[in-house]
Amino acid sequence: MPKLVPKVILEGTRLTHKTDIAFALNEHPDIVGPRRYRYHSPVVSAEWCGFTNMPWGRGLINYRPEEEPRAMATYAAWATLFENLRFYSWIVDRFHLSTQAWQRAHAGREVGFEWLEERLAPLGFRLVLCVRSEASFEAARAERLRVSGNPRQYDDLGVFVREQELLRELASRSRLPVFELDVSASDVPAAADAVARWLAATGGLTLGDA
Repeated sequence: MPKLVPKVILEGTRLTHKTDIAFALNEHPDIVGPRRYRYHSPVVSAEWCGFTNMPWGRGLINYRPEEEPRAMATYAAWATLFENLRFYSWIVDRFHLSTQAWQRAHAGREVGFEWLEERLAPLGFRLVLCVRSEASFEAARAERLRVSGNPRQYDDLGVFVREQELLRELASRSRLPVFELDVSASDVPAAADAVARWLAATGGLTLGDA
């Protein structure tokens, strides 16, 4: 069988099960093949707050203006890593659209990532935009509050509704193939199955030698 090398960027506001789906995709037999034992296939994220020595600090998404060169250098480093390991599977839990959305909403700044998508597209990267109905956010919040270490971030659900629409706008302008995935039912296995079907239908599971 051909080597499976899917490359998926999961975007979406909070409470849309992005991380749960990322882990599910990275063990889905239709996406990464059947596994007889577990090994460490990468799930990476722009949400890692590595710019500050504190919980819920700053990173690639919520950097300050003076930190933008470091953020862009990190994105370029990720792109180089993906290019050097092009024949591997990569699942990314939030990436450049999340940066664009946060910087516009919180800092009034427009961040251009055309250069990044020009490097990602030949590698077969695809965007999955995780969305949920407005009415379903309340139940999702109740579920999250049982485990959250920072519950105050979920006080205002309107923030997430607005961010979801902003991410939709940004995704509509992306040069990468985009799949809008409705997670209102909070059914992670079904969501992973839907992504697997889309990848198979659009040629997103393999990559040519060119």
